[in-house]
Amino acid sequence: MRHVLAGVMGAVLLLTMHCAAVAWAATYHVATDGSDSTGNGSEAHPWATISHALVSIPDGSVVEVHPGTYTGRVSLRGIYSNGVTVRSLVPYQARLRNNDTVVTAYGGSTPAIGITMEGFDIAHSGPDAGALVIHIDGGGDNMARNITLANNILHDSYNNDILKINNACTNIRVRGNMFYNQTGSDEHIDINSVRDVVVEDNIFFNDFEGSGRVNNNNTSSYILIKDSNQDDDMFIGSSNITIRRNIFLHWEGSDGSNFVLIGEDGMNYYEGYDILVENNLMLGDSANVIRAPFGVKGGRDITFRNNTVSGDLPAMAFAMRLNREGANPANKNILFYNNIWVDQTGSMGAESQSGRDDFSDTPIGETSSFILARNCYWNGGEAIPLDPAETINYTDDPARLVADPGLPEPAGITLPRWQEAEGHFKDGSATIRDAFARLAGYAVPGAASPVIDQADAAHAASEDILGHARSGLPDIGAYEVIPDGGSEPEPPPGKGIAPTYLLLL
Repeated sequence: MRHVLAGVMGAVLLLTMHCAAVAWAATYHVATDGSDSTGNGSEAHPWATISHALVSIPDGSVVEVHPGTYTGRVSLRGIYSNGVTVRSLVPYQARLRNNDTVVTAYGGSTPAIGITMEGFDIAHSGPDAGALVIHIDGGGDNMARNITLANNILHDSYNNDILKINNACTNIRVRGNMFYNQTGSDEHIDINSVRDVVVEDNIFFNDFEGSGRVNNNNTSSYILIKDSNQDDDMFIGSSNITIRRNIFLHWEGSDGSNFVLIGEDGMNYYEGYDILVENNLMLGDSANVIRAPFGVKGGRDITFRNNTVSGDLPAMAFAMRLNREGANPANKNILFYNNIWVDQTGSMGAESQSGRDDFSDTPIGETSSFILARNCYWNGGEAIPLDPAETINYTDDPARLVADPGLPEPAGITLPRWQEAEGHFKDGSATIRDAFARLAGYAVPGAASPVIDQADAAHAASEDILGHARSGLPDIGAYEVIPDGGSEPEPPPGKGIAPTYLLLL
């Protein structure tokens, strides 16, 4: 009994110490009128830069960055076992700008481990900027890890990617951010030769005109997962990557690129493997042609489940492109479960209303194994495209559902870009999460939709696009209808569509 009592008291003591550490985590301050030489990080005497703060604070601290514009590079440095958080005191009111890379986390001799950045507006300062807005580089030996980017507006790279994560990083979390406007043949996020990366709850779109820029229709994928440096670092191939609960819309890029692409550089190994893409919403609300929403070039063990692709999405292929590039091995074990592919206009996969519809671009012999099971297909009442010259057709789905899911058509969307002068997003949202919830309304099926309770439960995601648990018989697609209602979004005003049933096969 004494041993049991001692154990309980010890556990209580440890819990008390932990709660005290959390409650008394030191808070430091950075402000535009601060000083790195005379400041001490207090609210009365703040520092001037985040870089200085990070080499001056103890583990477990919080750095609050006051509103204003901070020009120059922010260097994320330090090893923090308990983690530190650097956050904008007022969300989106601390603006980080530079005419080169704005934020860096470089491994090697200056490790960056255990750092969270939250609530910032981060972008290049103008058209003459150097490459990349944010660069997380593991130095080849995993010395940049345990880094989180949360609730930031990441936009307007004038040179290359918005966010590059490469060179043997691990445990990187990109959560609840908004991305728009990269430059040239580059991406919103380039995930290159890394492990354990989660990209979740983000909004991705482009709106060059809104930034006073020209849309040259030459940008690349929103998310790219690959390995271009062979064995120059610890890893060959990017692996254990999760892309979940994101919203992709308003394509303004090249007709050779994708919302999400795995593999690009034609290497003789699998550039991406052990990858999960689930509960994403991909919207066709633009007249610009996309290659296909999802693509794989030299990947294996990839699961694409409970995603919703909806709208008049001009494309070379409406669902997928699976092919080899250069010396790539054939794609292997590519799995598609419980997805919705719906074009309400009846032009599924056509580059224009007069073009030829196309479901997939999957050349014979370039994908060695795949599964297509329990997905929903709808082409506005027109036939689902079928092409015997492709490896994958909708008829390869033995439990396919050909019926109208009753999704609202994604047309006339107000893009939720940040309006700095007004202090809110253009759609009226106050936060990124508010904008996300509004857009998630385009994933809500109609009343009595045929996708409700019809998913393959054995291969369904455990939650939906809003993070709500799926229970009982799950629904097909990104959104789970909860019988008792709740805080789920309604279809956007005026966009509700009564479902039409065609065929249940």
